[in-house]
Amino acid sequence: MSWDGWLAEQRESRERAGLQRALRARSVDEDVIDLASNDYLGLSTHPEVRRATADGALAWGAGSGASRLVTGTTTAHGELEAELAGFTGRRSALVMSSGYHANLSAVTALADRDALIVSDAHVHASLIDAARLSRATIQVVPHNGVDAVRAALDQAGGRRALVLTESIYSVLGDAAPLPELAEICAERGALLLVDEAHGLGVVGDGGRGLVAGLGEAPQVVMTATLSKSLGAMGGAVLGSEALIDHLVNRARPFIFDTALAPAPVAGALAALRLLRERPELPQRIHRRASELADRLAVSRSAGAVLSVPMPSPQVALAAQAAALDAGVRVGCFRPPSVPDGVSRLRITTQAGIGDDDWEHAVQALTRVVEQHGGAP
Repeated sequence: MSWDGWLAEQRESRERAGLQRALRARSVDEDVIDLASNDYLGLSTHPEVRRATADGALAWGAGSGASRLVTGTTTAHGELEAELAGFTGRRSALVMSSGYHANLSAVTALADRDALIVSDAHVHASLIDAARLSRATIQVVPHNGVDAVRAALDQAGGRRALVLTESIYSVLGDAAPLPELAEICAERGALLLVDEAHGLGVVGDGGRGLVAGLGEAPQVVMTATLSKSLGAMGGAVLGSEALIDHLVNRARPFIFDTALAPAPVAGALAALRLLRERPELPQRIHRRASELADRLAVSRSAGAVLSVPMPSPQVALAAQAAALDAGVRVGCFRPPSVPDGVSRLRITTQAGIGDDDWEHAVQALTRVVEQHGGAP
């Protein structure tokens, strides 16, 4: 079969299953309440964040010009890293161009053919890809299966071991049992890598994430994004000084990637300072998420993500379109993006929208879910 024929066949297969995807551009002036974005705190459009981002571009230019080991590291990068580490209770931090790169860098620099990776069944695609690239032995354990993690580590046979989890899971919105996992890893000499992409700015004391609640915990490596609650872009790995030194020297996705531009670095730093000053923002997320969950008769979320199961991929798409017609944008997750294979609406609670818009969104989504047979 020719390449053209193969591509056409692949598309037809996706369309029959209701899994075909397409890019849809937003306009700058569209009148839609956005509950699909991960900008949980609404900081991407906050005047102080916008001004800091613009000032960063005016001071440094549009790009960073090179990798961080050449000329891509600026004083802004160092300032953000220091404040991120201080805010989350970690010793040190390393900023990268995306959260995806942060996970790729951390896992592939720490694990190799001689290591064991124990991965939760629901971790993000970036951690799955990182584990595969590391060439380590991989054991996937049931979601939040503490006993399964313990058993896997007990059978590590002296190999270096790395356990992969998220603090708040990105599809179902549930939390990982971090204290139990951290204790198991400490007792067995394993590292615990926690992706705080959906935890930072949302959970923990003042939005510091769940890792901060573990204390110093030297066996814990934290990754995060700057593109969700902090409203900018980029990612970071946080941990000991020795860990960061190792990544700077051994993490290929960091070493060979062009540095994150100074403009979003400055924006993320401004957003982090706003978060520190306004600890009520994460609290608003939880109040609204609980209200919406109760109205839709679905399980409450540990974070900002609310998951609404739908009968099929086709119905999920129809419900998403109906919500947009009502002026509300929500996410639509279908296989293979959902870890349990169940198509669903993915609604991200926003602290930054006004009360009137929020009430309109709640009413519209309640009607849409009822009309389309959403859960239960």
